[in-house]
Amino acid sequence: MAQDLYIHPSEVRTADRVGFEVRQIDLKDLSDAWHAGLGDFAAHPTQKVFSWLIYPIIGMVLLWVASERSLLPILFPIVSGVALIGPFLGLALNHISHHREEGHEISHAEAFNIFKYPMRGTLLLMGAILATIFFAWLACATILYRLTLGDAPESIGDFLTALFTTDAGWTLIVVGNLVGFAFALVVFSISVVAFPLIIHRHATLRAAILTSVDAVVHNPGTMAVWGLIVAGLLLLGSLPAFIGLAVAIPILGHTTWHLYRKVVV
Repeated sequence: MAQDLYIHPSEVRTADRVGFEVRQIDLKDLSDAWHAGLGDFAAHPTQKVFSWLIYPIIGMVLLWVASERSLLPILFPIVSGVALIGPFLGLALNHISHHREEGHEISHAEAFNIFKYPMRGTLLLMGAILATIFFAWLACATILYRLTLGDAPESIGDFLTALFTTDAGWTLIVVGNLVGFAFALVVFSISVVAFPLIIHRHATLRAAILTSVDAVVHNPGTMAVWGLIVAGLLLLGSLPAFIGLAVAIPILGHTTWHLYRKVVV
């Protein structure tokens, strides 16, 4: 097992109040982080692990939706909600990239065992915050559907017809995407570097969130590009049949670590 590579909590006491100092980065830094993330993925391919984790969950969700037609309207919100919990899904990849940067190897079993992490309580609490936002998004999506299209559709065909051929359907599409963007922006802002910071610097939850927000505020253009890359890669990974998520999520997880190293002093 690799030696302890973490900074002692006593070294981050002053950061607890205001967060850590962040740098201004540009597109070259983002490109460097991207290529470093690809290098980590090539050295530690984890697509098989994510296949074991993702596909059974997706299968159960689709079966659940198929058995309950009332859930059909929230199928897209469920799928798009991957972006809201993505930072937590990439936690193990941050851990792998951290050790590889220090010249140590770590097994997949150790990387994915969050209960062995020194700051597991803080990490789980951050994960719980993202999960709460995810379920809040599903609740909002359900309310929007009922306010626009009303009752649950009788079939997929009826649902698609109402969605794309009626004014109420287009209202749902426009407003739903705007609301979804707002949820995604909140999650992106509070978590863009939060998990790597907790892993590496033993940051408190408050310091990690404040630092993430600060990183976005000080790098709006570069972070906007990164957000578009994340959204685009997750979208491509979802088509067809979510097959690409087993590759997209690991690459994003590794790249997030290197972006963190570029941004946080």
